[in-house]
Amino acid sequence: MKHFLQESDFDCMERQEIFSLAASYKANRMHHPKPLEGQTWGMLFYKNSTRTRVSFEVGLGEIGAKVVVLDKSSMQIGRGESLADTAQVFSRYLHGLVIRSFGHEIVQDFSRFGSIPVVNALTDFLHPCQIYSDVFTLAEKWSGRGDDLDSLKGRRLVFFGDCCCNMANSWILAASLFGIDLVLCGPESFQPQQDILDLMEAQGLEPRHTFTADAAEAASGADALYTDVWVSMGKEEESRQRIAQMKPYSVTSELMAKAKPEALFLHCMPTHPGLEVTQNVLDSDQAHLYDQAENRLHVQKAILAQLAAKNSTSKISQDA
Repeated sequence: MKHFLQESDFDCMERQEIFSLAASYKANRMHHPKPLEGQTWGMLFYKNSTRTRVSFEVGLGEIGAKVVVLDKSSMQIGRGESLADTAQVFSRYLHGLVIRSFGHEIVQDFSRFGSIPVVNALTDFLHPCQIYSDVFTLAEKWSGRGDDLDSLKGRRLVFFGDCCCNMANSWILAASLFGIDLVLCGPESFQPQQDILDLMEAQGLEPRHTFTADAAEAASGADALYTDVWVSMGKEEESRQRIAQMKPYSVTSELMAKAKPEALFLHCMPTHPGLEVTQNVLDSDQAHLYDQAENRLHVQKAILAQLAAKNSTSKISQDA
């Protein structure tokens, strides 16, 4: 059974197919095949969600699936029923499952105990759907085509802030997969953890990232600057300490000026103006947050279609 739990779950050819299909879906949003016609997919949320829920629910509908939205707190799993039992029961009802959770082991266990495809819509360890959408956005901006993955090779992208968060981990994987030169920049105590380095080694991926605590040095000559929230869900009790430590890594207009004149600014949202980024950067022409958010819809549809094709004998059709 094919799942999408991490960026490297699709090989090079499969990734190209996904990005080409996403471009086709975007160009022909209401006039494309519906590869999930007749299927019912579940969406299970352990965390609050805006873009993830709406983009997946709309996207699943646009490629033909019915959707059942589930919340842990309203299910028996919230009262102690085992995940293994839940996964096996879901497999008798559903054709696939999208999960947004805290621990990464939750999506791993659902994929292990169930017999339907599982999509990681975010865990505390990785956020692969966001990364694929960001890669598509970067390719669009740099070449005019979201499926031109060659346009990413050798580009310098700098991630500022918490360099051991899920987005930083996902960028570490993406840098290796797509040939991006990634610079991670934040406090010394927020460097990448051993778990992501172990995963890279286990996957046989060559690291393409470096770390520095010098924000000005990191931004110099960059093609794109990226940041994320400083206090993720589940880390609220650390907010005061985190904000104090991260303050030197706020993306300001002064920091943007150290990058290339045409450098892009990206953020997976939600934003907190005045903290990880200033309002004038968000209001600038260099910011592309809404394009990122829109592209979640198109790219996730392509991911779901690819899973449908890989888990059946059918092939993806890009014909409108």
